[in-house]
Amino acid sequence: MLDIAEELHRWVEQGRDFAVATVVAVSGSAPRRPGAALAVDTDGTAIGSVSGGCVEGAVYELCQQALADGETVLERFGYSDEDAFAVGLTCGGVIDILVTPVRAEDPARPTIAAALSAAASGTATALARIVAGPAELLGRALAVRPDDSYSDDYEGGFGAHPELDRTVAAEAAAQLDAGRTGTVEIGEQGSRCGAPLTVLVESSVPPPRMIVFGAIDFASALVCIGKFLGYRVTVCDARPVFATRARFPDADEIVVEWPHKYLERTDTDTRTVLCVLTHDAKFDVPLLQLALRLPVAYVGAMGSRRTHLDRNERLREVGVTELELARLRSPIGLDLGARTPEETALSIASEIVANRRGGSGISLTGAHTPIHHDATSLPARRIGSVA
Repeated sequence: MLDIAEELHRWVEQGRDFAVATVVAVSGSAPRRPGAALAVDTDGTAIGSVSGGCVEGAVYELCQQALADGETVLERFGYSDEDAFAVGLTCGGVIDILVTPVRAEDPARPTIAAALSAAASGTATALARIVAGPAELLGRALAVRPDDSYSDDYEGGFGAHPELDRTVAAEAAAQLDAGRTGTVEIGEQGSRCGAPLTVLVESSVPPPRMIVFGAIDFASALVCIGKFLGYRVTVCDARPVFATRARFPDADEIVVEWPHKYLERTDTDTRTVLCVLTHDAKFDVPLLQLALRLPVAYVGAMGSRRTHLDRNERLREVGVTELELARLRSPIGLDLGARTPEETALSIASEIVANRRGGSGISLTGAHTPIHHDATSLPARRIGSVA
C-alpha cells in the first residue's frame, strides 16, 4: 500500500475509513507486482490498482465488504479455463491479495498511519504485515525504520511472541536497506520453529536520482521522461547561460558547476543513473573518469561512434581500465532510430529501464523471453535459508 502512500495519508488526515487491497504474491505473468494496492473509502472512492483492470471489480467489492465487517481476508485470483467469464487474470498468472480494513476503531490503524506518513514525506520506511497464519494474526502490522527499530503503536507489535516482533523488525530493516518488497516466512516464535507465518514487507525509499550532465535540448526531454519514471532529476552544467530554470522547469535541481566537481561532492547510491550529454572532452573525460568508479546503477554518454572511440582513448590515457570502460553505455540509449530530442530521451530511458529490470531491449513480438523480469515474483523466503 505504500505505493499510494500520499493519497492514503491524506485520507488518514481527513479521518476517512477505508480498506486497502495489496498484492502479496505473484506467480506466472501478472500486470502488477507485490506491494501494488487498491484502496476504497466509505464513499466508494477508489485509488490505485492491483491488476490493471482484470480483477479490479471483484477486489473493489472485497474492500467494501472489509469496511462493513472489519475482517481481513486473503484472496487468490487466477485464470479459469473452465469458466471463461469467471473473475481472473487473462494473462494466465495468479495473484494473492490481502484485503485489510483501516477504520478508526481498527487496532492496526495507528501503525499503518505511521508508515503512510513516513512514506508520504519521503522518509525511508517499511510496513510488515502478516498475510498468512492464524486468523487472529492476519493483517497485523509493524512499521519499521532504517535503524532497525519498529513501531509499537499496535499492541506492542503483532501481539504474539515478543521474539516475533524483533525478528520481523530485523528482516524488514534488511529489506528496506535493499529497497525490496516481498514476503518472508517466519515461525510464530520468530524462528523456523513453530507454525509458519507469511509476512509481507513493503519498502518505501526516497526516489532514485537521475543526474543529467549537459544543459542541452536533449537534456530537457530527458528530464521530463526521468520525472515520469519516478526519478529525482538534477541537471548540471558549467555554463550558467544554459543551466536555467526557464529551460528546465521540470528538474528538481539545477546546478551550475563543473560536472566532475559536482559529482565529487554530491550523494549517489546503487540506484543512481548518470547521463552524460555534454559530448565535450573537457567535461566528459574528468567526469567519466570519476563516474565509472562509483557504485551507481548506470553510466551513459552521448556522442557519435567516432566520439565514443576518441573518448575511450582519452579515458584510457588518464588511467581508466578496460573493466571500468565496460560499464559505460556509449553511444547512450537503445537503437530506436531516434532523431528528435524526445525520441532520443525515450531511447535513453528505455536503456535505463532495461538495465534496471534485466530486459534484453529486443522486440517482444516473436520473442520467447519473459515479459516481466522482476525478482519480486519469487516465492516466499524462509528465515535461515540462503537467498
